[in-house]
Amino acid sequence: MTKKYRHKIIKEILAEVNVSSQDMLLKILTEKGFALTQATLSRDIKELQIIKLPTSQGGYIYQMSGGLNSNQSDMSHLSAIGFVNIEFSGQLAVMKTRPGYAMAIASEIDSKASEYILGTVAGDDTILLIPRENISREQVIASLSTFIQNIQ
Repeated sequence: MTKKYRHKIIKEILAEVNVSSQDMLLKILTEKGFALTQATLSRDIKELQIIKLPTSQGGYIYQMSGGLNSNQSDMSHLSAIGFVNIEFSGQLAVMKTRPGYAMAIASEIDSKASEYILGTVAGDDTILLIPRENISREQVIASLSTFIQNIQ
């Protein structure tokens, strides 16, 4: 089975099932006949820009970043309510978010600030931002302020 086909099936699973963990997604894929490792699934999640969103019940679900459903907010709203603060250490920046918001906000940063931010690494409530060469802290903040209103 090809990677393209696996990606198609992952998208279908996320559209039909509330997947709460990578382990759950891996189990579903295995039951559908796929043989893959956790590392391969992690790469698929990154390539497909799958985000982990908090639910009203206190858990999390995985979802395509472009496919937020009607009972969830759009990406900018997530940034507005999920952002806590940002601090710099040398050229790198560390952004703190509310628990469960880091992946969604990192995905938004990757898509909207790529001129200034080379990439992000997201955990549950922390994002490492790696600015491009010769980009100042002020430029990073300015680029993020276009979609994270309460960033200073």
